[in-house]
Amino acid sequence: MAAWTIILINESLTIITGEENMGEFESVKLQVLNACRALVTSGYLIATGGNVSVRAMEQAAFAITPSNFDYMQMSLTDICVLDYDLNLLEGAHKPSMESGMHAGIYQARADVNAVVHTHQVYASALALINVPIPALFDEQVLFLGRSVDIIPYAPSGTNSLVDNVVRASRNHHNAYIIQNHGALCFGPDMRRAIHNTQVLDKCSLAYLLALCTGRETSTIPVEIQEMMFARLREDQKKLEMDGGNA
Repeated sequence: MAAWTIILINESLTIITGEENMGEFESVKLQVLNACRALVTSGYLIATGGNVSVRAMEQAAFAITPSNFDYMQMSLTDICVLDYDLNLLEGAHKPSMESGMHAGIYQARADVNAVVHTHQVYASALALINVPIPALFDEQVLFLGRSVDIIPYAPSGTNSLVDNVVRASRNHHNAYIIQNHGALCFGPDMRRAIHNTQVLDKCSLAYLLALCTGRETSTIPVEIQEMMFARLREDQKKLEMDGGNA
């Protein structure tokens, strides 16, 4: 039996079906659409900033949000599908200007099947002062990696930014802060990518508040960091061996 999601937008009823009996592109486009609405509701996506994508497993392609489009007005037909050379396979609009960044991530990281890029406020504050987040909490290392590193600035939509992101992502972390830009989170599926976005938000706010005290910030012991990160890498390696299939 198909699942149904009913959403009231601008006093009109929108019904979005579940993924049963959908083609692969329709399925990944639905994941992008529902993720965008959840992220807007949570305050992580603001206005038309940021972008969201999901890998199409068997097609060497991915679904991604269109450029400069109101997330809450978006429909399935508005979501773009691109191959890794950025050829448009489906979609009525120009794809996100950061599509090259998403393509680069999927090619570099077989364990990543969903990418969320936001301009969420607390991580963006750290992006402005160029301060990475050390290993503050167990769950941070378990889900995000040993630290949340700063990716050096490059203009949005450029090959330089793609190169910076791909280079940084090879450390197998799942969250990054892009200098003077925003946040970037990965997951083996969209549920985990959103979860990682939430973990990053908690860590960013906690670290900013700790920095404001002027006191030394403690981190979890190195041996615990390594144990937690080893568990994360174990899960990633299973996905890498399976070609990214979650």
